[in-house]
Parts: sequence; C-alpha cells; structure tokens
Amino acid sequence: MFTIRKATVNDCELIHKMAKEVFPATYNEILSPEQLDYMMDWMYAPRNILKQMEEERHVYFIAYKDGELCGYVSVQQQEKDVFHLQKIYVLPHFQGTHCGSFLFKEAVRYIKEVHPEPCLMELNVNRNNKALQFYEHMGMRKLREGDFPIGNGYYMNDYIMGLDII
Repeated sequence: MFTIRKATVNDCELIHKMAKEVFPATYNEILSPEQLDYMMDWMYAPRNILKQMEEERHVYFIAYKDGELCGYVSVQQQEKDVFHLQKIYVLPHFQGTHCGSFLFKEAVRYIKEVHPEPCLMELNVNRNNKALQFYEHMGMRKLREGDFPIGNGYYMNDYIMGLDII
C-alpha cells in the first residue's frame, strides 16, 4: 500500500538522494554522461530543490510503499488555469508496482484541491523516454513538441503533453 506526504524544505537532501538513483537510470540511454551530470546539478542539487520550493513554488510529494521510499512528484502552478507536472519519478526497484500511477493521481488530486475550477496539467517528456506510453495511458495527449535550451549547449528534446482536469 502506498502513502504520500508533502515534502518540506527539510527534504531537499532526501529528494536529491532519490534523484541520484532514479534520474541516471531513466536517462542513461538517452543523454550523454556530461548532460546527465549537468542536469542533475541543475535540477537536483539540494540548493536548487530548495530554490524550486521557496522561489518557484514547486510542491513536492514523497511516496512510500510499506514505509519504504519509492518515488516523488512535483507540481507547479504556471498560469491561472495551467499547472505543470515538473517531476514524477519512481525508484527503479519500485517500477512496475503502480507507484507511478499513484503519484500521477496524487498530483491530479492536489491540483483539484488547490484549484477546483477546470484547468490543464502539462508536462514535458523527452521524446525518447519510454514513459511516454505511461502518460498516454494516464489520459494525457501530445500538445506540441520542442527543443528547449537548458544551458551549457544542452537541450531538452520534449513533447509537451496535457491533461484536462475537470
């Protein structure tokens, strides 16, 4: 059985620790080792997670299965009626346990809680990420695609997917 809790600024190191395990496992066949290192620092250095929480208003949730860490998700309101699912990752040894579906549904539940009116949830997914099928299974659709510069000459080559939340 899964449980979830809202992360606090005291969890930045914990989120960083999980990311060190799951992020390379997710992208090692898609990105170069140099880009992986760059993106780990850019997105997951504890100081940057803290900045996301305090300045950029990312709301993180941490999931557990039977008391053991299994994944995390973060959501950010971008516009009045648009939220962005910034991150959703399941630790490798919990993949296939429906933790991803649990995290996804918790993100939608949170958005409905803070924004009861109809809105859109978007996310960026690398065009070569096998999670693309998961997002389609969860009801998301491709809205557009792009190559987004992230610094150091690197790009995120993503689909932007959307889900109408009513």
